[in-house]
Amino acid sequence: QVQLGESGGGLVQAGGSLRLSCAASGRTFSSYAMGWFRQVPGKEREPIAAISWTGGSTYYADSVKGRFTISRDNAKNTVYLQMNSPKPEDTAVYYCATARNIVTVLRAEIDHWGQGTQVTVSS
Repeated sequence: QVQLGESGGGLVQAGGSLRLSCAASGRTFSSYAMGWFRQVPGKEREPIAAISWTGGSTYYADSVKGRFTISRDNAKNTVYLQMNSPKPEDTAVYYCATARNIVTVLRAEIDHWGQGTQVTVSS
């Protein structure tokens, strides 16, 4: 079993930067692909970034491509989301998740979810 805990959320100004972290417990972390999702009230949770278990493959939604970077450190059981030049429309609750591979992340076929962390971008 894997437990996930996000941190690093908060209030950030548009054009600034913020880094989210997701720490995982369990020895099987490195065998999972990881994804970051976000959700705003009234909308479905959407995948915005994913990374393979080796870190060699990544995916980004068009809405964050070129601004956000996903990375992972398997030695620390942690996945990161570096958010550069955030926009007010990036305001959401951000969740990390594990899945079998990047395709299953995008299909929301998730094995484990974190509890979420709020990110608010002020204009």
